[in-house]
Amino acid sequence: MSSSDPHHSELGAFLKARRRELSPAQVGLPDSAGRRRVRGLRREEVALLASISPDYYTRLEQGRRQASEPVLDTLARVLRLDDGERAYLFELSGRDAARPRRRTAQKVHPQLRRLLDDLATTPAVVLGWRTDILAWNPMAAALFTDFARIPVEQRNFVRLVFREPAIRALYPDWDWVAQTSLAQLRMAAARDPNDPRLAKLVGELSLQDPDFRRWWGAHRVAVQGTGTKVLHHPVVGELTLDWSFLTCADDPDQQLITLTAEPGTPSHDRLRILASWAARSA
Repeated sequence: MSSSDPHHSELGAFLKARRRELSPAQVGLPDSAGRRRVRGLRREEVALLASISPDYYTRLEQGRRQASEPVLDTLARVLRLDDGERAYLFELSGRDAARPRRRTAQKVHPQLRRLLDDLATTPAVVLGWRTDILAWNPMAAALFTDFARIPVEQRNFVRLVFREPAIRALYPDWDWVAQTSLAQLRMAAARDPNDPRLAKLVGELSLQDPDFRRWWGAHRVAVQGTGTKVLHHPVVGELTLDWSFLTCADDPDQQLITLTAEPGTPSHDRLRILASWAARSA
């Protein structure tokens, strides 16, 4: 196994980052007196807990050994990985190697485009696998920013979260939003670490933004789900919105993201006001 393979290099960095976050006490090991030379667990301690040899584990971190599925399962348990991190571990280990690699520019699926057009009072966007913004409706433009003014190659949600002042100002909890979006981007990177556009995006943001550089180095991963976001809009004020996504059956790498408010709440009324404001602006 060659350590020059991006998957193998990232696997080692990911394992190292995760073991450094665990203390011996957290995993039931005695913490020897005196100052430890490394932060977190040592390699030999992870190997002990996983019932594998220290040499075997060292080779995994160095990208010189491929782990079996049972070993990966054990390491996920030892390192206390959540579901997203466990999936990422398996992805890096080549357990999803049959997944097709997408290198051509994505275009929004026609059915998703029609859904966008029908959502008159609901902000919605279609994201590609790199979190590229493939399409949006007028409500999304009114809520976030006028995506049409942004060059196509820069219409990426993670990029805009870190580099677009108007979007950054929307989130009172910007740190959490930024780290979550970055963790989802890292999950995408595991599927195709050789993608040149993704590598360019990560490289540019690492140079431009110290927060991105630090959080990317933490090797956090996450999968998309549902949740709630609080935004402070310059026109209608505070909005508490529930977000969810719909995956395109014909192209699983495209998701329709919608943001809705519970009926009867101030946020629900403010979305209607935003829709009227957007219609007048148009």
